Amino acid sequence: MSNVLNVSDISVVIPTHNRCELLKRAISSVLNQTIRSKKIIVVDNGSTDNTYEMISSLFPEITYIHEKRRGVSIARNLGIKNCNSPWIAFLDSDDAWEPQKLEKQLFFTNNINKKYRLIHTNEIWYKNDKFQNQLKKHQKSGGDIFQKSLELCCISPSSAFIRKEIFDDYGFFDESLEVCEDYDMWIRITAKEEVGYLNNPLVIKYGGHDDQLSKKYWGMDRFRIKSLEKNLKNNWFTSDQKKSVFNTLIKKLSIISNGAKKRDNKAIYRKYKEKLNYWLLELEKFKNE
Repeated sequence: MSNVLNVSDISVVIPTHNRCELLKRAISSVLNQTIRSKKIIVVDNGSTDNTYEMISSLFPEITYIHEKRRGVSIARNLGIKNCNSPWIAFLDSDDAWEPQKLEKQLFFTNNINKKYRLIHTNEIWYKNDKFQNQLKKHQKSGGDIFQKSLELCCISPSSAFIRKEIFDDYGFFDESLEVCEDYDMWIRITAKEEVGYLNNPLVIKYGGHDDQLSKKYWGMDRFRIKSLEKNLKNNWFTSDQKKSVFNTLIKKLSIISNGAKKRDNKAIYRKYKEKLNYWLLELEKFKNE
């Protein structure tokens, strides 16, 4: 380990809940980086397994924060507030990094393009231990990715390498969102600035386990709708951006309301049909401004 460079510029935040064995793999991938980050913070979001005992025994050098189970956004935000480095790297506790992940991102910002305050990477997917090809809609990219970010989350939190100051400028993760809090954060950032991208697959994402949030909640677009509504009402977007946001929002509302109608779910249909009618009226007002 004598050739491992200590770097004071980077802190790592890992939120977790009842993922003791998976967390062990995630932490090991951080410690196996070719550069050693200043601080690794594990925010335990109310675990009832052996997470604390495992960390105390195997990784005593790690900063461990235990809190009540209040959601991943609160856990990430708590981690951010406990960082004292200019750069923060996030890692979900069920994912892992390739050894050069941090070194390549730090090299990118120091030697290739210093303007980007958010840099993400390509990734490798496994589901139930089998390699998964990514669909075209999941392909990653850099630069101005605002339009692409509206449709679905196109930056993996586990690949995000981000200046801490960005949270002062644009706010923290939205703690009212049970899921899609990353989608909400990325559209707020990409509405204001471009992002850097490394095509190297430096993040390994593991899917298929039962506690994935995407399995817990039906209709993930419901939370993206909530984010779009909130940011429209907060006047977050430029006039040109609003056109795309309105179109995306109306499309997602139409899909959910039509789906509820087909399933004869009257309560869901009524709720999202009312939202759809409201935003159709708002779109007409916007066009006439």
